[in-house]
Amino acid sequence: MVGLALFTLLVCSDCEFKDIQSAIDSAKEGERIIVKAGVYKGPIFINKGVELIGEGKPVLDGEGRYQIITVKANKVRIEGFVIKNSGMSYSKDIAGIKVINSEACTIRENHFLNNFFALYLERVKDCIVENNKIIGFAKSEGASGNGIHAWDSKNLYIKKNYIKGHRDGIYFEFVSRSTIEENVSENNLRYGLHFMFSHDNTFRRNRFYKNGAGVAVMYSRDVIMEENTFEKNSGQASYGLLLKDLSNSMVRKNRFINNSYGVYLDECNRTSFEGNTFENNGWAVKIYANSLNNTFKSNFFLNNAFDVSTNTLSYFENLFSKNYWDKYEGYDMDKDSIGDMPYRPVSFMAFLFERYPLSLLFYNSFLMRIMDIMERLIPLLNPKGLIDREPLIKKP
Repeated sequence: MVGLALFTLLVCSDCEFKDIQSAIDSAKEGERIIVKAGVYKGPIFINKGVELIGEGKPVLDGEGRYQIITVKANKVRIEGFVIKNSGMSYSKDIAGIKVINSEACTIRENHFLNNFFALYLERVKDCIVENNKIIGFAKSEGASGNGIHAWDSKNLYIKKNYIKGHRDGIYFEFVSRSTIEENVSENNLRYGLHFMFSHDNTFRRNRFYKNGAGVAVMYSRDVIMEENTFEKNSGQASYGLLLKDLSNSMVRKNRFINNSYGVYLDECNRTSFEGNTFENNGWAVKIYANSLNNTFKSNFFLNNAFDVSTNTLSYFENLFSKNYWDKYEGYDMDKDSIGDMPYRPVSFMAFLFERYPLSLLFYNSFLMRIMDIMERLIPLLNPKGLIDREPLIKKP
């Protein structure tokens, strides 16, 4: 945030400055520019640390031809605008606002409408993106950009934004030590949130709803994911949360509801899943054999078609302990709230469908029910080690 402005410049049809760029050119470092209601054209280039404040939601219209605002300065604040109709390019990342090589910038309380990329952050640090409404009208992944796109940046704070209708709602690549908090990302073509090569980040209390897939965290480590809701993500890559080549991370107190897959693990290692709720998913957890030393503890599995599925029958090097399974039919003779019999969460049907997808046609058949009961009594197809030896007898 910029400190107290040294001086205020006004932009309006009856003001000294009729257009925004002339006011910026005349302003000194740290000064505030107030833009009155109206429609203004660009492109706009900010090369000094100024506050650009909209009063009455002035409109910055890119007319579908150009990047609307480019920032190449530290301590810039942009607040209170409608930023719409940026240009589009298959070779350039054109945006409503692009911030490049900058520090301590604040982008808040703006309405982004029908832009290619809405907000693009390139090599920035210590920036705040807060309370923006970002709506795109993407029809295909190739012809659309992301809502909030950050590359090679650190110490970002992305909070309470609403993002809809872009390729990815939020995209991080080579971004570190940043927080994504209390955002809503829905109805985006690909992912609500997409991490690539981004370490030491936290995302919490966000809602990812009806995206092509909820969240993908790839080639990253030391990521904290807590208290998020992943709901009705049901596209072709229909995961609530996809973890690819992730390590040393935490997935805690999240809700996975009505996704085709709740969590999908591929080369996910040394990651803890604790206190999560998996409810009404097709597959609550799909975990590949190349995922090792992960821990699932105190999670709740409710009304999923399949609680756990895997592609191996060999020794399973992940731990399930003290989870609640609504399909568990054991007993608790010593009244310690822990089932006296272990629980094997991979059903016969899950094993069969993993190898023969068409077998799902028989999911509710009497024969499959009998085979599933037999497999639980005399487990032959469950991977060694995929067992909860202390299942909770009831949900706390």
